[in-house]
Amino acid sequence: MAQRGRRGPRSAASVRNPDDRTDARERALILLYEAESKDIAPKEVLATQVLPTDELTRVLVEGVQEHQSRLDASIAAHAKGWTLARMPAIDRNVLRIAGFELLCLTDVPVAVVLDEAVELAKRFSTDDSGRFVNGVLSALALELRPKLTVSERPGND
Repeated sequence: MAQRGRRGPRSAASVRNPDDRTDARERALILLYEAESKDIAPKEVLATQVLPTDELTRVLVEGVQEHQSRLDASIAAHAKGWTLARMPAIDRNVLRIAGFELLCLTDVPVAVVLDEAVELAKRFSTDDSGRFVNGVLSALALELRPKLTVSERPGND
């Protein structure tokens, strides 16, 4: 029997072919988490992969590394009551990936960036991470994509 997910009906066949962009974000999160855990550069983790990394995963990982100082400063400014060091590593890396997408991958709608990040946080981090990531990213979106129209602003669904 088909399952109903947030993207509509799913069959066993569709589970084998999930959304490529969602998978790339998940792979990027895992690679960034590995790099942080081993205290090595994300590009070094990419270089050690046995199988070739898909293009979007590579863009996300390299983009986060390239823009990490700016992303971390923006995240820290909007994470009320939390320092980067204090927040869970998964949340920190989810926020970096989404922040990079907001900053540099402007073809991806803000709502998609926020939704995908919240789902990653809910799936891989703490019970409160989805709400936390959503709140921080809602503020980040206004900073990193300042030309949003009123209807595109987070919270105007």
